[in-house]
Amino acid sequence: MASTNDLKNGLVLNIDNVLWAVVEFQHVKPGKGPAFVRTKLKNVLTGKVVDKTFNAGVSVETASVDKREMQYLYRDGENWIFMDTQNYDQYPVSDAIVGDARNYMLENQEAVVAIYQDAPIYLELPASVELMVTYTEPGLQGDRSSAGTKPATLETGAEIKVPLFLESNTKIKVDTRDGSYLGRVN
Repeated sequence: MASTNDLKNGLVLNIDNVLWAVVEFQHVKPGKGPAFVRTKLKNVLTGKVVDKTFNAGVSVETASVDKREMQYLYRDGENWIFMDTQNYDQYPVSDAIVGDARNYMLENQEAVVAIYQDAPIYLELPASVELMVTYTEPGLQGDRSSAGTKPATLETGAEIKVPLFLESNTKIKVDTRDGSYLGRVN
């Protein structure tokens, strides 16, 4: 249990047996009436973001979520196998929990796996990753970065939009939050 005065970004709350991560919080002391805390909470499992207001000083139940640095090893049917980089324990993470992160994960890649009650609940990738473009239509003379985009297939099998001048077998940086092209890697 914690007080609403102890809220901070990243803290995980257990509200009605649903886990919510604090994305934003603001202590408000209006001229009239009691103080309150305005929060923006993100559902840990679904990603849904809601606004919630708490009275100041009210107790809220916190959940002890352990975030561990892990390395993706291999895929085994419906599970993705991750290894804890501290103690070398291996954890199977289900397809549902991995979600869209599968589009940006290669073997031996680092990720943060959140564990609650000895079970993985969500996965955090770095903000950007470097991937190879395995196929894209050839560019034409005169194609520039401001001229438009074309589809490209990455080494993970994901398809993203890239500038027209980009060619196959080029290493690029991709934003893992929205799948956007960030630039070439030398």
